[in-house]
This record gives sequence, C-alpha cells and structure tokens, in this order.
Amino acid sequence: MGDAASRLTALAEEFLGEKLPVRIRAWDGSSSGPPGAPELIIRHRRALRRLLWKPGELGLARAWVAGDLDVEGDLYEALGLLAALIWERGDGTGRTGTGLLDPVRDPKVRAFAKGLLRMAGPWTPPPPPAEEMSRRTGPLHTKGRDKAAISHHYDVGNDFYALVLGPSMVYSCAYWEDGSTLEDAQRDKLDLVCRKLGLKEGDRLLDVGCGWGSMAIHAAREYGARVTGVTLSVEQAAFARKRIAEEGLTDRIEIRVQDYRDVRDGPYDAISSIGMAEHVGSVRFREYADDLYALLKPGGRLLNHQIARRPEPDESAYHVDAFIDAYVFPDGELAPLGRTVSTLEEAGFEARDVESLREHYALTLRRWVANLEQHWDRAVRMTSPGRARIWRLYMAASALSFERNRIGVNQILAVRPAEGGTSGLPLRARAWTAPATG
Repeated sequence: MGDAASRLTALAEEFLGEKLPVRIRAWDGSSSGPPGAPELIIRHRRALRRLLWKPGELGLARAWVAGDLDVEGDLYEALGLLAALIWERGDGTGRTGTGLLDPVRDPKVRAFAKGLLRMAGPWTPPPPPAEEMSRRTGPLHTKGRDKAAISHHYDVGNDFYALVLGPSMVYSCAYWEDGSTLEDAQRDKLDLVCRKLGLKEGDRLLDVGCGWGSMAIHAAREYGARVTGVTLSVEQAAFARKRIAEEGLTDRIEIRVQDYRDVRDGPYDAISSIGMAEHVGSVRFREYADDLYALLKPGGRLLNHQIARRPEPDESAYHVDAFIDAYVFPDGELAPLGRTVSTLEEAGFEARDVESLREHYALTLRRWVANLEQHWDRAVRMTSPGRARIWRLYMAASALSFERNRIGVNQILAVRPAEGGTSGLPLRARAWTAPATG
C-alpha cells in the first residue's frame, strides 16, 4: 500500500498553514485525514499535472470533468470546506477566489508546486476534456461568438434539460414558499413576472432569451398576451414550438431563432428578460439597454431578472470564473446590481422596483442537483460522463455561492416613462407580492 495520500496531506497542510478538514484518497489506494470527513479522491496522478499546468481553478476543473478528481460523501459539505480553504481565503487585497496555485512570487507556493511536481509523473500537459469550450477568437459578444457560446451551453439536449429542470422547463430561479414543489415554485415565479409587468389581454410581450417557452406559454395562457420569444438556441426553439402547438397557442406565440439586437418590430407593451442578461457582457450592456428601451412603447415595462456578483474593491482586477467560462457559460459575465440599475437608467429607463431572490435560487439549484443525482445514469447516457459532472459541480457550487451571499439574483422592474414622466404604475405597486392563486 502506498503513502501518496499522507504526502499530499502534509504538503497541503504546510502550504495552507492549517489542518485539512477533508480526507484524501490517492491513486495508490492510500487515505489520510480526519475520519468521517468528506473524501477528496485523486484517482490519477494526472490530476496533479493538470493543476501544475493550469494553476488555480481551471486545472482543478479539468481534473474534475475528466474524472481524475472526485468527492465521496456530502458534496455540499466538501465544497464548503474546500471553498473556505481555497477560494475564500483572499490574497491580502480584499479579493477572494485567487485559486490554489495562482502564479504569485511566494516561496510557499513554489515549495508546494515542487512537492506536487515530484509526485505528478511524466511532465507532459494532459489534454483538456472534450467538454471544454473550443478556443475563441475575435472581440467579445459579437453576434457570431454569442451564438456559438449559447449553443455550447443550451444545445446539450432537451431531454437532458428536462431531466434536470423537471416538467416546468424553466431555467432560472423559482419563487418559493413553504411546501412548494419545484413546479409550483416555477409557476409562481412566472406569474410574479407577469404581475410585475401588468400584463393584460392583448398586450404584446417580447420575451428575450425565451428558453423552452415557459414564460411565453404562461403569459399567453393565463393573461391573454401576444408573445414574441427570441433565442439563439435552435434546440430550445424547436422544443418551445412543439409545446406551444400542444397548448393550442400558436395564434398567440411566435418563437424566433434571433439575436435580440435584430428585433425590429416594436413597440411592445412589455419585455421580460429572465436569466438572459448574464450573456450580454459589460461591453454590450448599454447597447442591450438601449435596444430594449427602443422596443418598448412609452409607459411600457421591462422586467430584468439577472444574477449579480458583489462589487470588487478594484473593479479593473475582476476576473471571469475560469470553470464557468470554459465549461458552463462561455463569455458570460456577472455585473454588480448597482451597475445594472445605473446602465438601465442611463438608457432612459426609470427603475421602479428591485427584489432580491438570492435564497430562492439556492433552493432551486439544490432541487436541480437532486434531480440530476436521482437520474445520474440517464444523464450520462444522454450527454457524457464529463458533461454530467460539469452540471453537478456547477449547480452545487452555485447553490453554496447564493447561500453564502457571494452572488445574488435580482428582479429589476423598469419603466420607459410616457410623456410628462408618467410611469403608469399604481401608487401602491407592490400589490404583485400577494401570493399567487390557482
């Protein structure tokens, strides 16, 4: 029996300056660490080479996706313990998330890297897992590059998404109350959006990033709206059109494979953008706001539902999450809430209401992870072992990030003021917070 686990534990504890709260099980069968703790399984020395060739989060992500690295035990507990040791330690500047082996001039880092190098085996760079987004070139957020990024994330297979999301096919945070099922909570979220938008019979609604058509169907069926939904995903559009036909709503809903920047048939009475703005990017967000403003009639309402990160002490030093960028949402960007509100108002909108749903997203993600774990073998057959591992890690880690207030999600209700500054909202606009019925 070997002793790789003990050697790795000693290296890590010397580097971190504290005891590891997780066990390590190494490729040679050895184990080390506190009994009963979650176990970090290093199945192959290749995991060390991945970390050395790509220090920080990307190397760890590649090892996880390839199956070189795994966790046995409670995944949430393991991620929480590792996050406190690695991503949340900070670097003395107020920033967190710097990664385990970021290339800094630190003797402890060099000593740790040398120790790993002695155990890592042949010094050749392992190829990245096949699920990693291929190399991207050219400016961020051109129409072609955005379409490729969206396809990477959403064209994984509608059956896979149905397995994870459940019958609602809503891929954004639900709106929970005690005793809700996932489907109930997603219905309540869609209804909350419709009420905030003040939808009524015959209103024209533009649903930007319409996904699998759930918002469009709810708005048309329950409120009598006439809906145009746009998405860049061919698979989403095909699925949405089939659902709409089955609901008998083809006369009220049109689904287009179209970039929001190419929509020219306004004005609309209302616009919903639910979980789409994260794909827009900081370089295009003012353009996004201007385009939506131009598509709304005076007095029209925008509901922008968007994940937000916390502001960095030095915004110029902010880095995109390497794992998310390579495997989940290529070119996706999170902005602080204040910046989003300011940009919308710079475009001419009046921000009328902001509601945080941070805890709601944590609950939603935990339900999605449970769905994936319950149907794990099917998920692997539908996609690949690497893709299923990506989704399990991404959703579980995101749930913890929402719970720990590292990121948030907000619904911003904004109005394009009518002549004379009229908003068209009632004096007591928060009547929409009443519980949904039905």
